[in-house]
Amino acid sequence: MTQLEAARKGRITEAMAYVAEREGKHPEEIRALVAAGRAVIPANPNHRTLTRFTAIGEGLTVKVNANIGTSYDYIRPEEEVEKVKVAIRYGADTVMDLSTGGDLPAIRQRILEVASVPLGTVPIYEAEFRAAARKSVFDMSADELLEVIEAHGQQGVDYITVHAGVTQKALERYRNAPRTTGIVSRGGGLLAAWMLERGEENPLYARFDDLLDIARTYDMTLSLGDGLRPGSLADATDRPQIEELLTLGELADRARAAGVQVMIEGPGHIPLNEIQTNVEIQKKLTGHAPFYILGMLPTDTAAGFDHIAGAIGGALAGWHGADMLCYVTPAEHLGLPSVEHVKEGVVAFKIAAHIADLARGNPAAWVRDQRMSQARYRLDWSAQFELALFPEDAKRIYRERATQTKACSMCGPFCPMNLVEAVLRREERPLEAKEA
Repeated sequence: MTQLEAARKGRITEAMAYVAEREGKHPEEIRALVAAGRAVIPANPNHRTLTRFTAIGEGLTVKVNANIGTSYDYIRPEEEVEKVKVAIRYGADTVMDLSTGGDLPAIRQRILEVASVPLGTVPIYEAEFRAAARKSVFDMSADELLEVIEAHGQQGVDYITVHAGVTQKALERYRNAPRTTGIVSRGGGLLAAWMLERGEENPLYARFDDLLDIARTYDMTLSLGDGLRPGSLADATDRPQIEELLTLGELADRARAAGVQVMIEGPGHIPLNEIQTNVEIQKKLTGHAPFYILGMLPTDTAAGFDHIAGAIGGALAGWHGADMLCYVTPAEHLGLPSVEHVKEGVVAFKIAAHIADLARGNPAAWVRDQRMSQARYRLDWSAQFELALFPEDAKRIYRERATQTKACSMCGPFCPMNLVEAVLRREERPLEAKEA
């Protein structure tokens, strides 16, 4: 029984109870959100090391996903395992294995063994590259793709990205709407090339019912991928993107009807002034399915610092209703991220998520910030470190630039809070004491 099916039957599962405590909500609220398809809890029973359940959706804290995985040029499984550990240490709510090089099932197994949070994958990578090793990517069959998806479910993968909205109709729209950067989604591009070469419909769309059967068996949440997302600001919110989103909304309805949890992936490179519109369109067209966004990146020119640009867009998108932010690292558009890049990406996007939670009026987020302000006013460094989003980093920086005064080394004895308060305290003393 899937989390969705249990919720519809009025049953509060272990995962629902866990996330309710984490979110500061009553378990019934979580059950109702899952039952309505407005929240998902990716939790494949075969993922034995999953101990930190995560709910993604409406009215919940904004979540952060971290992508890791090998590439054609860099096949270092143990480094990817270390990336998972670092991502989780710094607060990633989910992790995705996007490996495309090496023994993919073995690498995935190693990652599953250390992933205490939900793990996502993109099965088309394995299916296409398996075909390429045999002959060419165009040699992949629909059966082979579904077999790979089932293998991921058996192994314990909690959610999968499937680019089921890249249909022949969507590609026709793409042909008639020239883009600056074409198709930038790796999974979407692989499928589009396969479809154009063979003249066939997308097997994920044509055999969507078979896909639903597999997903329901393992309670794998479907993350309906945006294969036609814009890869540049010039292509944002264009006809191919919206054509795909219309299809994803229809597929989300079919998934929910089948008892399968579903969320929608979104753009992409979007100018700041179009972010709110993109979130609102997605929610409207998909029946308020959870929205998992890639970035968003509000500029094309931040190479080397895309994690900062993405955090800006992500915070704004989260404020307007996006439910999970897929992090971007400094290596985005430049190469495979290192362990340190993973840390920087998670840090940037956890800050963005917290900012979005504040803007959405999340009570726990506001209490934390208020307590931090009070501790800062008291110059209570222990409390400040405890309340910081990243305590160890804050403590390290403070100690590296230590001072002999109680204040930090920026102002030292001239700390305005100390200075003004000292004067005020003198003003409040009795007149006799002042004269004496």
